[in-house]
Amino acid sequence: MNRFGLLALQILVGVAGFAIWHVLTVYPVLGQPRQIQFFFSTPGAVLARTWTEITSPEIWGHIAITLQETVLAFAFGAAGGIAFGFLFARNALLAAVFDPYIKAANALPRVVLAPIFALWFGLGIWSKVALGFTLVFFIVFFNVYQGVREVSPMVRDNARMLGMSERGLLRHVYWPSALTWMFSSLHTAVGFALVGAVVGEYLGASAGLGYKIHEAESVFDVTGVFAGMLILTVFVVLIDALVTLAENRLLAWRPRGPQGRN
Repeated sequence: MNRFGLLALQILVGVAGFAIWHVLTVYPVLGQPRQIQFFFSTPGAVLARTWTEITSPEIWGHIAITLQETVLAFAFGAAGGIAFGFLFARNALLAAVFDPYIKAANALPRVVLAPIFALWFGLGIWSKVALGFTLVFFIVFFNVYQGVREVSPMVRDNARMLGMSERGLLRHVYWPSALTWMFSSLHTAVGFALVGAVVGEYLGASAGLGYKIHEAESVFDVTGVFAGMLILTVFVVLIDALVTLAENRLLAWRPRGPQGRN
């Protein structure tokens, strides 16, 4: 299937979802429509509120703050995960020593850390960046670690027999092996970076999309909550599209998949 056909099917699924939402909230299928709308609003009202929000200058200030927090958390978390993933994968002793501590740190509920980060870094952007970092780092770290460990011993040994240095192995053997795993984790990490920023804003902030959603929720403005969630969804899709462009650029050597994508 070509890209346009796939895009058409994806849009059709979204339209079908909105149509089901409309039917269930406007017609008495599950009960009185007014009662259902109190909890779920309606797609028409949500789309109208979203349009009102994005055409208002105020929302762009909140979007800019959340975007800044998301990008910083994603960049720092991904860079740290890639660096430490390579380091631990190439040093078995180091990985064995720190293995229980890494697993323990990864098992910590991130929401519990949010108040601590707010105490350490204040209610500005850096407490949200720190929370997003903890979410992104471990996702990227474990994937890069596994990607480097999955290098074929035969390929590695043959490269060494041909006189390839450790630097050459890193560039031509380990790095290409880790790239596929790394980008697989980065697609997930985009969403988690945004989650860290929004949860941090939700728990304590004076601006940002998380703050806007919390503000709407505090006055039982369900339409405002869903509008904020819709803006966040578009947000993630756009950032993920940028990651996909980088992936297709760096992994151009991969064979094309069944749908014609790299």
